[in-house]
Order: sequence, then C-alpha cells, then structure tokens
Amino acid sequence: MCLGIPGKIVEITDASKLMAKVDVSGVQRRVNIACIVSENESIESCVGDWVLVHVGFAMTKIDENEAIKTLAILTELGELEEELEAMENSAESI
Repeated sequence: MCLGIPGKIVEITDASKLMAKVDVSGVQRRVNIACIVSENESIESCVGDWVLVHVGFAMTKIDENEAIKTLAILTELGELEEELEAMENSAESI
C-alpha cells in the first residue's frame, strides 16, 4: 500500500529545483516541495514544516500535532514500518 506519510522538512537541498530533505521517523529522503511552496514565502521558510509525503512529493503542509497522531496510528496499524522500509529502499543517497 502506498500512503501519505507525515515528515518534517529538515533542509532545502536544491532551491532551484524545489527539493528538500524530509525526515520521516528517522528516515531521511529528498522530496519535491513544489506543491507546498507559495509565492508569498521563501523556500527556506519551509524548513521545520510538517508535510504529507507521497511518492516523492510533499503534497500538503500539516499541523505538527496531526503529524504525530498520524504517525502513531500508522504505527498501531503496522503500516509505518512497511512504508519506512519502502522509503529506505527507494531513497537515493543524501
């Protein structure tokens, strides 16, 4: 199953390509942040934001409390480990 997983943007890796490093429960990978960047804010201001990550894209910003609750539910359902393993296997070196 392919889920949207909450992750925290920890670094902008390539501002010109709208790429950032996102941490999802200790697994870090590069994702495209084009869907969450607005014209009214700098790309760097996204660092620290929680986002919903799906197939290499940050789809939307989410509240930190919602992210933590979602990660807890996914852990309970046994889905988080499967998704983290898939992320680790598909992640390029960062």
